[in-house]
Amino acid sequence: MTVLTVLAAETPSLVQSVDWLAVAPVVITAVVGLAVLVADLFVAERHKPVLGWISVAGLAAATATLIPLRAGDRSTFCLTADPEACSYTVDHFTVVVQFLVLAGALLTALLSVTAVRDTRMPAGEYWFLLLSSAAGAALLPASRDLATLIVALEVASLPAFALVGMRRGDRLSSEAALKFFLSSVTATAVSLMGVSFVYAVTGSLHLTQIADRLEDIPGQFDTLAMAGVALTLVGFAFKTAAVPFHFWVPDTYVGAPLPIAGYLSVIGKAVGFTGLILVTVIAFPAYSQIWGPAVAVLAALTMTLGNAAAVRQSADRPNSAVRLLAWSSVGQAGYLLVPIAAAAYSERDQIGSTLAYALMYAAVNLGAFAVAALVARTKPLHRISDYRGLYAERPLAALALAFFLLCLAGLPPGIIGLFAKVTVFQSAVDAGLGWLAVLMAVNVVIALYYYLRWTALLFRAPEGAEAVEGVPARTKAPWPVAAAIVATAITALVLSGAPQLVLRVASGSLFTQ
Repeated sequence: MTVLTVLAAETPSLVQSVDWLAVAPVVITAVVGLAVLVADLFVAERHKPVLGWISVAGLAAATATLIPLRAGDRSTFCLTADPEACSYTVDHFTVVVQFLVLAGALLTALLSVTAVRDTRMPAGEYWFLLLSSAAGAALLPASRDLATLIVALEVASLPAFALVGMRRGDRLSSEAALKFFLSSVTATAVSLMGVSFVYAVTGSLHLTQIADRLEDIPGQFDTLAMAGVALTLVGFAFKTAAVPFHFWVPDTYVGAPLPIAGYLSVIGKAVGFTGLILVTVIAFPAYSQIWGPAVAVLAALTMTLGNAAAVRQSADRPNSAVRLLAWSSVGQAGYLLVPIAAAAYSERDQIGSTLAYALMYAAVNLGAFAVAALVARTKPLHRISDYRGLYAERPLAALALAFFLLCLAGLPPGIIGLFAKVTVFQSAVDAGLGWLAVLMAVNVVIALYYYLRWTALLFRAPEGAEAVEGVPARTKAPWPVAAAIVATAITALVLSGAPQLVLRVASGSLFTQ
């Protein structure tokens, strides 16, 4: 009995207390998703819309729980032998990305309330999948070990495959979901191989321990470590739609319900660049000579190909508006990758520029998709030419879309877009990546063409029958869609009036360790 007592005293306890406030944003989102799925079994068909409003309320509550976490000083699920190695950490980086994810999911839910009803998609499954994906995306920025990172990546991705193919009987939707699924699974498999290599040479999955052990790798394992670092990045590069992992984007956006296309363009990218930042800046700084040039080349290829493809979109082609937004999002992903590449050559705080740009991009891109959802109610072909004369029909929606497009282009009065691009450009210059900064400037000029072309179309006189018969009767905008447009427009206006709110993120210290 005495021996057992002594052994118990000397053995560290494996029982941990959970910081429930730290995990509240993820837990609330997941629990509400499960509640909606169960409630769907008992709610009559005519009352199904209430499931959407429960989901909206759940996402709003999850977002609100970030307020007491704003200090960014919490961790949980830590190793008893090494309290500094934690699986879940809430620092300023986590809070900013979780706000972006949950607020973006909330806006997607507002857009989806009307879409689910009008297209007769199964409500219970739709809301469960959306909330599950949002929970995984919110978990990822707090993850500080490779196992949790991969699990979070898959929890965010797997429901998205089903959401893309949710429109039953639609061939484009089914093809888009299949292409998205097959390409994503392949990228994840490659990443898992990289994770196994990293674990083999370090003996740990925690990012901070990996960083320490990679500093002193025996020479015979150096090649294996380099291969592990490179392969681990593939899955996250896929999520950012970086070239050459971008081929799924246009068809997936066209085949998906419009709110889900907007969700993927913002939350999907947040998942990708968050994972890239965590594995490169925290886990693999010792191999920055490997991932730094690789990410810089990815950024250059991504912004160039994305903008070149967006310029080529024909205004009269069906789905050209969605395809232009898709290719535009590929180009924007290139800008998001620039500060990550710069972090390999200078301080890791450079990645604050990525978060600053992502906050701007999330607000205005979701706003553009919200206006597209409104226009699609009367013009379902999603052509750019359908927006001609929108100002005469819906002046407020046209002004909002024009403002969103100018923000994406980085032109006044979209001051926040200009400031965000300057911070990204500055990060490249400070890191000595002058060639990447010059290429970015060229791509910004190229992007002006298609953004301004679409903006000018909004204020041109309608042509054909509409010009003869007068302005068509305007249908009333559903208030959830109108609320999403107003919310994104107000956010973009506030950020343009006070850009220091976002620039503070670019210049601040984001990680606690």
